[in-house]
Amino acid sequence: MTTHNDDVDWDRWPVVDYLAENYREVHPCDAAVIAHHSAFYRRLPPGSLGRSVEFGAGPNVYPLILAAAASRRVEAVEAGAGNVAYLEQQILDGPDASWLPFHELCRRLNPALPATLAGSLAPVHVVHADVRELPPGRYDLASMHFVAEGATEDRAEFAAFCRTFVGCVAPGGYLVAAFMENMPTYRIGPASRWPGCPVDPDIVTSVFAPLTRELAVTRIDADPTLPDYGDSGMVLLAGRAR
Repeated sequence: MTTHNDDVDWDRWPVVDYLAENYREVHPCDAAVIAHHSAFYRRLPPGSLGRSVEFGAGPNVYPLILAAAASRRVEAVEAGAGNVAYLEQQILDGPDASWLPFHELCRRLNPALPATLAGSLAPVHVVHADVRELPPGRYDLASMHFVAEGATEDRAEFAAFCRTFVGCVAPGGYLVAAFMENMPTYRIGPASRWPGCPVDPDIVTSVFAPLTRELAVTRIDADPTLPDYGDSGMVLLAGRAR
């Protein structure tokens, strides 16, 4: 039976296991995504965007850091209660030291970022909400990391998430994203099972091409330093909404 987004209790997302498996050090794939995104953000004048969104933020902090140079306000929109609590802790109580190397790399590649990790997170506001309910045209930039293909096993629902992602920015708004390539349903930690919708550059391009201009889609190989989730790498995207 195909698992859809509403079949999943996202409040049970295993935050501690996910961070331990993926973000307690800068893996080569992280460095590649940060390099790709930093080149995108360097084209935008510092502070030129009034409002950006991290679409389905999860507990991943580095996309929020990346947006800080260009954005005066960054909204981290997330449905899962555990992820929301973690992000709020990072903003209000101070970020985990494990994010410092991420900030260092982000700032080395984009010197317009604030000099401190806390400063880079200062524009961030955590929003506990379903991304599918975001009003259209609200943002100047939308960023998404491993959300649409990790929220469902259904290709049509994946495409619907992508359309909502594009639609939440104003026409001409900026888009930057990363997807796991060919990732099936997978496990985090010892037992928890989560949906996956296998996608590749051709599928991502076919979904986004009618919705965007200046679309650029590329990929990176699987990272052997990460757990084997069954993926074959990552698909990276940048563009602008039509």
